[in-house]
Amino acid sequence: MKTTSLIIALLAGLAFRNSVHAQVTRKPASAGRQEYIEVEKNVKLHVTDLGDGQPIVLIHGWPLSDAMYEYQYQYLVQKGFRVIGITLRGFGKSDKPYGRYDFDVFSDDIKVVLEKLKIKNAVLGGFSLGGTVVTHYVAKYNAAHVSKLALFGTASPSWKQRADYPYGVSDEAAAALIHLSRTNRPQLLENFGKGFAATEDGISKGLANWLGGINLEALPYAATQSIIALRDTDLRPQLSKITIPVAIFHGVKDKLNDFSLAEQTHKGIKNAYIVRFENSGHALFIEELDKFNTELEKFARQ
Repeated sequence: MKTTSLIIALLAGLAFRNSVHAQVTRKPASAGRQEYIEVEKNVKLHVTDLGDGQPIVLIHGWPLSDAMYEYQYQYLVQKGFRVIGITLRGFGKSDKPYGRYDFDVFSDDIKVVLEKLKIKNAVLGGFSLGGTVVTHYVAKYNAAHVSKLALFGTASPSWKQRADYPYGVSDEAAAALIHLSRTNRPQLLENFGKGFAATEDGISKGLANWLGGINLEALPYAATQSIIALRDTDLRPQLSKITIPVAIFHGVKDKLNDFSLAEQTHKGIKNAYIVRFENSGHALFIEELDKFNTELEKFARQ
């Protein structure tokens, strides 16, 4: 009798445990996507990967991170796109190794991410320095994984003036910026912030503080080296290699990357058009947020 009672008790206990386990078993809430992707040994990039549908891949400007596209992510996901923001090495939440920080390295990293995510026919967009990155990527890799290119306040084809190119910043201005990056980063970021919008109060204090916080996440060494690389990069010979559709978004009142850069980029790419942001400076992605988002959506759907 005691043996029978013991067996019944054991079976009841097992049934109870199974019942509890069944109650707590649940489907994973995560879609299983990686937030960090390794691009080479000991180097991982932070990736924001949201939504489903046509992929739109976004590369940030200097010295920001993929967090700058917060208000593009939410809009585009709602509109049925898969939107992927990649933070370049040395910035934001990505790893910050000692080594090279130039456009070949940035482009190679992007290609690894797109390969690992198995991305096809993406719209690839880049802001400011990121515009130079994505222009170089498309030319170097013959638009691998990409079907369209979008440039926002781009620093291409050449950020710096040259003997046969009177557009962009002077040698002296580039040297002064690099010097400040090495000796007084707070002053550099303050100057950068004042010139970011069409007017000094063109964006709210809250948004300015938000962007300033993102800027401070950058590795100072990486910030300096990437500006040196930008100073030394001239993409004019590469523009003719770009044959996919290109949309060039640019603020008419941009004080950091003059509107002439958009015109020169347009001049060098056959299948391109310019979207003018009449009321924006460099911060067109927040100064004219609604127009920026709807124009990007329209370009992606064309």
